[in-house]
Amino acid sequence: MPEGDSVYQLAARLKWMEGRRVTRCDLRVPRYATVDFSGTLCRRVWPYGKHLFMQFGADILHTHLKMEGTWAIHRAGARWRKPGHTARVVLRLDDPKGEIELVGHQLGLVDVFPAREYPQRMGYLGPDMLAENFDHEEVARRIRSHPDLEIGRALLDQKNAAGIGNEYRAEICFIAGAHPAEPVRRVDVDKHVRIARKLMWANRNSPVRVTTGIKRAGETSYVFGRNNKPCRRCGTLITKGFLGGAGDLERVIWWCPSCQPSP
Repeated sequence: MPEGDSVYQLAARLKWMEGRRVTRCDLRVPRYATVDFSGTLCRRVWPYGKHLFMQFGADILHTHLKMEGTWAIHRAGARWRKPGHTARVVLRLDDPKGEIELVGHQLGLVDVFPAREYPQRMGYLGPDMLAENFDHEEVARRIRSHPDLEIGRALLDQKNAAGIGNEYRAEICFIAGAHPAEPVRRVDVDKHVRIARKLMWANRNSPVRVTTGIKRAGETSYVFGRNNKPCRRCGTLITKGFLGGAGDLERVIWWCPSCQPSP
């Protein structure tokens, strides 16, 4: 599942859509099979956390990549690089050099709703970690409101902060020196939020996500994906486990047993 910076970059790559007219619309989702944006202008494309939004006229197309979703751009009529049966959204937009086709494959979520309902529909999300006017205090307040929840789960909860995923969760906890299973009440919440914002903001336009400051292959992360490899700080072997429960999906966590002692 993509992190917020991936969707931020995706939205930036799709900004060319703004001001262009839709010439063909095919939403291959039964609920929205009759929706047709043809003839409308794309007014805006923007991200919020892990969610992507496109406004066509008075309506918003809301998508989420989930685990396997991708967007592909082609010249109209060109052969798709992915099989057609995986396409859930097909849009053609005008262009002086010939129509451009945008195809959303294997999207985990496709939704359409009136633009006026946007605040109500998305109001459950916490502050966007990549917003220009990022609200540190509100994110910290939301996390502190669950003092007995593990910090690793609190960071992933999109109702607290929109955009943090499993990779950032692992790296934030390591840099902060806290085990992901440590209760919120026993960690420095402000420190975790500052680290999260700093890492994600630094990577918002980078094609390679880096949390160590080193862009060489294999050296971009401290603990994420490094099970049984030596800690970059102390040399202790990184450990992998799982964290979840209370209805949440269990997800892999990584930590250094020395730098992040188990609670």
